[in-house]
Amino acid sequence: MESYIGQLIALATAFCWSITATAFEDAGKRMGSQALNLIRLVVGLAFLSTFTLITRGQLLPFDASLDAWKWLLLSGFVGFVIGDLFLFEAFVRIGARISMLIYASVPPLNAILAYFILKEPMTMTQIIGMMITLLGIATVILVRGDGQKKVQFSHPVTGILFAFAGALGQAVGFIIGKIGMGTYSAFASTQIRIIAGIAGFLLIYLIRGNWSGLVAGFKHKKAMVSVTIGSFFGPFLGVSFSLLALQYTHPGVASTLMSITPILLIPIAIFYKKEKVHLKEMFGAFITIIGVGFMFI
Repeated sequence: MESYIGQLIALATAFCWSITATAFEDAGKRMGSQALNLIRLVVGLAFLSTFTLITRGQLLPFDASLDAWKWLLLSGFVGFVIGDLFLFEAFVRIGARISMLIYASVPPLNAILAYFILKEPMTMTQIIGMMITLLGIATVILVRGDGQKKVQFSHPVTGILFAFAGALGQAVGFIIGKIGMGTYSAFASTQIRIIAGIAGFLLIYLIRGNWSGLVAGFKHKKAMVSVTIGSFFGPFLGVSFSLLALQYTHPGVASTLMSITPILLIPIAIFYKKEKVHLKEMFGAFITIIGVGFMFI
């Protein structure tokens, strides 16, 4: 059983992401994606700090090395600020289910970035896996067009582009986070990443203003319930579990298992949100996950 700890943690991460994506979609539609991004990080940091105070005896990760702080702060800014800024706006525009399906492109993006930046070789199997993954995503987001258009998008183009931009931000943040964490505590590492995210969004508010929208978000009771649920399963459990999985299993295996979230969101969409899910969308989700898994055979 010990050899499967990493895989089980990665599966738990996927379940966490499915819950947090649903909760944050609801909260984002009620308070807006900008307010949601900052508030959920503050709530997530509160959960994490309470947990680390009990388990590590430290409210904040003061025992982390300067090198770890440097890389994890950069990872948090790229992943939480840049990546999630786009991803959460995609939640509002095209919904969590389609956004998380596009988000499954993170493993292929990781492989491409590793090839060009880290000079890691790319096998033919990985290339085939990427093509299958993109085919699965294309099956869902592309439909037969009317008139002169042979093909058109099934959802707003801006939402689709935002989801891809969010996936790219997460892919870059994922790689940087692994470099900075090493063998350090996954939960404490997540604290550092969240601190960077909070600082980044506060900077955005200082530039843009709109503090009234942030205050209104805190006062929206239904939205705050969704934010609290999403923050518990996302910035607290989800992000920490994803880093913890990397310490117990191969990054490729972890990425594959964590990418099944789009499939887990299908029953949530049908039974909880009462959405009509087309057979083509189910097929595309399964093809996407097969492609991700194929990359790491």
